[in-house]
Amino acid sequence: MIKFENISKKFKNTTVLSDVSFEIEKGKLVAIIGESGCGKTTTLKMINGLITPTSGKIYINNEDISTKNVIDLRRNMGYVIQQTGLFPHMTIRENIELIPKVQNKNPEDITQQTYNLMDMVGLDCDKFLNRYPVELSGGQQQRVGVARAFATNPDIILMDEPFSALDPITRSSLQDELVNLQSKLKKTIIFVTHDMDEAIKISDKMCIMDKGKIIQYDTPENILKNPVNDFVSQFVGKKRIWTSPDFIKAEDIMIENPITCSRNLSIFKCIEKMRSYKVDSLMVVDNKSKKLQGIVKAKQMRSIDDKSIQVSSILNNNYIYVSPNDTIIDILKIVNENNISTVPVLNDSSSLIGLITESSLVTTLSQQYIEEEA
Repeated sequence: MIKFENISKKFKNTTVLSDVSFEIEKGKLVAIIGESGCGKTTTLKMINGLITPTSGKIYINNEDISTKNVIDLRRNMGYVIQQTGLFPHMTIRENIELIPKVQNKNPEDITQQTYNLMDMVGLDCDKFLNRYPVELSGGQQQRVGVARAFATNPDIILMDEPFSALDPITRSSLQDELVNLQSKLKKTIIFVTHDMDEAIKISDKMCIMDKGKIIQYDTPENILKNPVNDFVSQFVGKKRIWTSPDFIKAEDIMIENPITCSRNLSIFKCIEKMRSYKVDSLMVVDNKSKKLQGIVKAKQMRSIDDKSIQVSSILNNNYIYVSPNDTIIDILKIVNENNISTVPVLNDSSSLIGLITESSLVTTLSQQYIEEEA
């Protein structure tokens, strides 16, 4: 959808961007984040031609934007800024309908679209359309700004720290609404912010910048789990993952090679295997497919008099399991509700790929406090 290819920008003797290359997929919300002066707003403004690169190319749908009429380019994009950018001498209706009227769209269609947009951002048409921006709160003005950005039904929306001047409650509410809108409309949104919590909450991918360069470009989950260097680790915050527990999955905390046995192994040999590996349970699997057939515990085996019989005779195949993408929240709920200490992790084919134990959960949770002390 949008491709930056070796983009550099210099203002006099100052290099603002240096060899920036990345791609933004259609229908994704990408947050560009970094400290003041890192080049994030410059990067954003290049997409609609407000700033031209010193070198390199920007492509939208494989077209070099430098070859396009800049007015047409901008009219096909929505743009929301921190100060809303509403014209103070125009009513809310006039602000929203300005560009559609310039484009000579049907008046009836414009009116209907205006009502739809006001409904989309949660503002009452009868109450607000004939008011002026000064008569609205900051949050209400920003809602109008978002509505105006969507007025031409553009494929691309540019948002330059649109919520940063708002109070925390209003800001959080607008973030939630943006996420809901994006889930329905699937626009390509580029969102500049300096707030890591905001970026994690709203984005499909984050582009972390420093001194005019892209340091890491990935999903919020991957950046939280695998920061590429110390700068990203410190910028994100070592404890940030604990504020987003949905990103901590079973596959991140499971024991990857649990101790297993086949169903025809004798109880005696199973006990010896558990003693040898210092575990209190065995995962019984099919030798070929690795599909989990059941779980046996040391406690139930010790009560069997004839330990020569096969473990299949006492196999518990009524077990509870989780999938690799279940979150730590899901897992803790399952453990507490069922009063169990061993949870196998199965893939879509019901094959055993890992094991979560009480010990592995305690280790994971205690890591939060170890990092807090560090």
